[in-house]
Amino acid sequence: MATAYLTDESFTKHDFSRHPEHAGRIKAVWRELGVSGLADQVLRMTPTPATNEQILAVHTDNHLQRLDAVAQGERRARLDPDTYALPVSPEVARLAAGAVIGAVDAVLSARADNALAIVRPPGHHATADRQMGFCLLNNVAIAARHSQAQHGVEKVMILDYDVHHGNGTNDIFYADPSVLFISIHQYPFYPGSGAIDEIGKDAGRGATINLPLGAGYGDIAYQALFAEIIRPAIERFEPDLMLISAGFDAHWIDPLASMQLTLAGYDYLARECMKLAERLCGGRIVFVMEGGYDLTALAKGWRNIARALLGQDEISDPYGAPSAPAKADVQALIDELRRIHRL
Repeated sequence: MATAYLTDESFTKHDFSRHPEHAGRIKAVWRELGVSGLADQVLRMTPTPATNEQILAVHTDNHLQRLDAVAQGERRARLDPDTYALPVSPEVARLAAGAVIGAVDAVLSARADNALAIVRPPGHHATADRQMGFCLLNNVAIAARHSQAQHGVEKVMILDYDVHHGNGTNDIFYADPSVLFISIHQYPFYPGSGAIDEIGKDAGRGATINLPLGAGYGDIAYQALFAEIIRPAIERFEPDLMLISAGFDAHWIDPLASMQLTLAGYDYLARECMKLAERLCGGRIVFVMEGGYDLTALAKGWRNIARALLGQDEISDPYGAPSAPAKADVQALIDELRRIHRL
């Protein structure tokens, strides 16, 4: 089993040490994959930057011009209250998007069975026309469109289990029936979107599924929602490619959120996604780094994903279960989702 691995030292150039989304995040993941020996077991591939054509398949010209203008400056810019950019950041963002494109290319050309893209800045909050939420370009959305334009993929499924709603991905594909977007996230919470009745529009009505959870839910709730809603929705859609926006900020120790997932709970989600990919689309699945702000949980989480992709059973969970019991009862949410989406 070959697992493509795309990352690049340049991802550390986009850095603001006092910001939650700093270069230390990706360094922690690299270090963990190195000391565990997993970095030597994957198929390393060198990413190339996304082209204007690839970016403009999902973003507006204004979005790209606004980003490129940062490169002409001499100091750090604020694109919104949460999102910084340095003069080098447009170059780094293009490479991040290109790394996810490269991961998709590797899987769809059968050079690899599956792939992981360890990238930053993250992407899932970037809308067609706005950089926000630490995100400059929507890496997953760009790669999804690339798979359709260059490989003839008909149906792409994107599952986002970052703790924050993937509003950018949601909006970009909101009217598109060829992309099934599913997000499970804390709600109400930043960025304020992702309500249960956000289900797509026009031809894409029903191809957006939002699973909003109040604070405090953990492994049991996530597993129930996966089994009762996410799995049957993906089975009904029958994707040709699965992309996973993986954020580890729903872990109970994360400083920016209030969910109660454990690393074992995250491992369940990753392995269940892989099982679906094996059954539905020849194992074609790519995991893409989004959020996660406790460095140990983030690094161990990606170690576990790498092991799963390589067919290894071991997981690493130094934190274990939260001290306070997690909420578990999501039957009312399941019932409403079933009704809305006819599952």
